[in-house]
Amino acid sequence: MTVEAQKETLGFQAEVKQLLKLMINALYSNKDIFLRELISNASDACDKLRFEALTDSGLFEDQAELQIKVQFDKTARTITVSDNGIGMSRQEVIELIGTIAHSGTREFMQRLTGDQAQDAHLIGQFGVGFYSSFIVADRVELFTRRAGLSPEHGVHWESAGDGEFSIETIERAQRGTEIVLHLREGEDEMLDQWRLRSIITRYSDHIGLPVLLDVERPAKDDDSAPTREWEQVNKASALWTRPRQDIKDDEYQALYKHISHDFEDPLAWTHNRVEGNLEYISLLYIPQRAPFDLWDPNRRYGVKLYVRRVFIMDDAEQLIPRYLRFVRGVIDSNDLPLNISREILQNNRIIDSIRAGSVKKVLGLLDDLATKQPEKYLTVWQQFGQVLKEGPGEDYANREQIARLLRFASTHTDSPEQTVSLSDYLSRMAEGQEAIYYLTGDSFASVRHSPHLEIFRKKGVEVLLLSDRVDEWLVSHLPEFEGKPLHSVAKGSLDLDKLGDKADSEPEVQKQHDDEYQDVLARIKTALGEQVQDVRISRRLTDSPACLVVDEHAMSAHLERLLREAGQNVPMSKPYLEINPDHSLIRQLKTATDETELQNWAQLLFDQALLAEGGQLEDPGSYVRRLNDLLLRLTLTR
Repeated sequence: MTVEAQKETLGFQAEVKQLLKLMINALYSNKDIFLRELISNASDACDKLRFEALTDSGLFEDQAELQIKVQFDKTARTITVSDNGIGMSRQEVIELIGTIAHSGTREFMQRLTGDQAQDAHLIGQFGVGFYSSFIVADRVELFTRRAGLSPEHGVHWESAGDGEFSIETIERAQRGTEIVLHLREGEDEMLDQWRLRSIITRYSDHIGLPVLLDVERPAKDDDSAPTREWEQVNKASALWTRPRQDIKDDEYQALYKHISHDFEDPLAWTHNRVEGNLEYISLLYIPQRAPFDLWDPNRRYGVKLYVRRVFIMDDAEQLIPRYLRFVRGVIDSNDLPLNISREILQNNRIIDSIRAGSVKKVLGLLDDLATKQPEKYLTVWQQFGQVLKEGPGEDYANREQIARLLRFASTHTDSPEQTVSLSDYLSRMAEGQEAIYYLTGDSFASVRHSPHLEIFRKKGVEVLLLSDRVDEWLVSHLPEFEGKPLHSVAKGSLDLDKLGDKADSEPEVQKQHDDEYQDVLARIKTALGEQVQDVRISRRLTDSPACLVVDEHAMSAHLERLLREAGQNVPMSKPYLEINPDHSLIRQLKTATDETELQNWAQLLFDQALLAEGGQLEDPGSYVRRLNDLLLRLTLTR
């Protein structure tokens, strides 16, 4: 097959066409980012070559010095970014450049608001950095050959951003990738070595490889012409290896943007060097906002792992637990072998020690923010709070420290904002209170208006309102905090005699109610049959006629619903129906002589209690007919 026969024209995916249209129309106000993204991609390509060459040194092809080059041509009006990294095969070009095979593209398009300042941070976050070339170029060419393939396997890719691209096989002696941007009209300001130098210095000074700029030197005398030569623009040293006092904040921020492909600055970071029996450096960042795929179960997460400054892998999840999967950063170890693999990482004592140390540094950083900069920590919680709630179940050793970082809504603030810490709760506990009370539900509104809270509101006892789906998992793995047990107000019996006014909870009052309503309780239980475990007088209610309660150690009704929604076969539990003896409906039941009417009222009370806690009726139609019938009877008796 001849080379010419291998040339073909292909179409972009629909999402990519939309993306290119946005780029071509200059959606992004900060045009400099195209160079940052291309240099970042080139750096990644060199890192990948260095890693693969650990097991196959022949990939270097007698050229082990890795570097990135940037040059410009005022006459041709082009900017070229090249590297001698891993390069791409023809199929890889189609998969990685010709289309965007990642689900993030559609999400990227949905997140765009049309506001340039707000949208700019998305460009790298969604892995579409290469397409930023079309911000300044009306035609882009790419020449590449994968390391290890022979020169006849070179690839030439070209597109004008008009919905299609061409790709052909060419002869290419040099491994790596070269991207040529043909600038559109009005972008000549980019054809200036000082402008390019300033962009590289600003965004890519931290790159651990030399970034060379093709600069023009003035003539030495009248008889000689100007000369051009390669000049290294960046420091080309691993930033994390330098002393902290020598690193400026903007350098830390630039490295973060490089490793995370995030346009925004990080919220906070921690830089540490560990020496002794184990030597490693960690530089870990907290982003300002959650990535779009934070809840994708197939999402890769973790930090970049280096061994003695040699890049090993991008997402070493063994170094960071899943509940901290939003953390970005670099860990550089002196004690791991250069050829370490993911399989070896899973059972490695050194990795366990690095992981434990890194977790403590991140939790310490979050604790400092919560203590010293609560407004900034509130941003962390709003973005990553539900992820942190997974911590007590995953990391028993740090459960107490994680618990101090948790924030909740509560009856104290009576708002959906999660701002109350467990320490705050303890400081406001009533005299004689022995437990931290909470209530879980499907939404903030449902738990806020739950009848289970009535006696607690009356006595001024604070209750945590938990409405996140992860909250049931959390409370099942956090039985206590600083010696105080967590207790659901919808479970078991309540002993509130030590709190507030005891007049309504004296044993003789309770006994009087039990004796007075003994017959009614038995009749209601008979009417409801197998729907309830028992019917009893409530100590929770002050305004509502009835509520449902489960045993102390039983699964909550909310958790049952969550498991059923997830497709789990959960046996139906039999709750207790608790009735309020001071409610007029209950008093009326005491005088009811018609068993059919009493049965209808009992079923109505049960259904209403089930709805009040967020449950679903098995037979809504019967509930409506029963309610209408009882309302009609009440109307006719007036």
